[in-house]
Amino acid sequence: MTMIVPSTALTPNWLAHRYDPSHDAFQFVDVDRTTRARVPFLTDENLGALVPKIIQRGDASISQEAHAPVRYIFHSAYCCSTLLANAYDRPGLSFSLKEPVILNDIVGWRHRGASPAQTGAVLADSIALLARPFTPGELCVIKPSNVVNGLAAAMIGGRADCAALLLYAPLSVYLGSIAGKGLWGRLWVRDLLAKQLTDGMNDFGFSPQDLFLQTDLQVAAVGWMTQHALFARLATMFPDRVRTLDSEVMLARPLETLAALDALFGVNDTQSGRVSIVAREFSRNAKSGGAFSALDRTAAQSDANLVHGDEIAKVVSWAEAVAEPFGMSFVLPSPLLDS
Repeated sequence: MTMIVPSTALTPNWLAHRYDPSHDAFQFVDVDRTTRARVPFLTDENLGALVPKIIQRGDASISQEAHAPVRYIFHSAYCCSTLLANAYDRPGLSFSLKEPVILNDIVGWRHRGASPAQTGAVLADSIALLARPFTPGELCVIKPSNVVNGLAAAMIGGRADCAALLLYAPLSVYLGSIAGKGLWGRLWVRDLLAKQLTDGMNDFGFSPQDLFLQTDLQVAAVGWMTQHALFARLATMFPDRVRTLDSEVMLARPLETLAALDALFGVNDTQSGRVSIVAREFSRNAKSGGAFSALDRTAAQSDANLVHGDEIAKVVSWAEAVAEPFGMSFVLPSPLLDS
């Protein structure tokens, strides 16, 4: 059952959850701050059955003057992006949104033929609704699903005052994560590449037949390189507002990461506050809530290499050969932290 409500101010607990292009309407669900922090993603699977309120987009839209500040963490997947997003649940300073489905809805609508003008207007309204703070002065940190990366340039360019981090795992680490997921991981990378092709993001000259003949990990590498090339372009397009970060550097230097990212995002926290955040978030699994450390991640990588190491090494070498004619570096420009 749904509730259709008149134009009215909703409390910040009402999350802009879905967009219905057939009725040009938003669906809001009641999700408090504690729940948003606890669940790994803001999906129906994690939120459970909730009764939405439906509001026409024209009634729900927020004026440009009333826009709350927003920051982004775009990512390549399997790079501890959920962990980093959790680090921005800081009452009074910031709150984070992990993979809000409304952005995926806009991607799907775009893939079904919506024009850039149509999706651009709805995207701007959706971000404004997502960014509504729980308390005055809080800024919103959105970590979209990586299928939203095709909209990243529009999202960053649409707000002159926003900033973004581009977080990625090194290719060998990424491939190990995919291999370790088994059949599910191998299907996922093919689905991701299919969406990237629909977005026109693949620039490496492969024909559909070429891609069909590639192994699962080759497909994974092509998808990773596609995102990597996009991230390099974004860092060049927005040199003052975009920084890049290797996930393994982040895990090795968490306190430095938060200090630098707070400066980029404009989060006015203290060093002792960041120490508490590192202790809270970098010691637990961001998805399950269980104990976690960088050593656990290293152990998982070692396990993947034990079984799939030969294939991973060969695919990395192949990907480097593919990237070389394009002058593509596997280390992104504009790093958040100096080496």
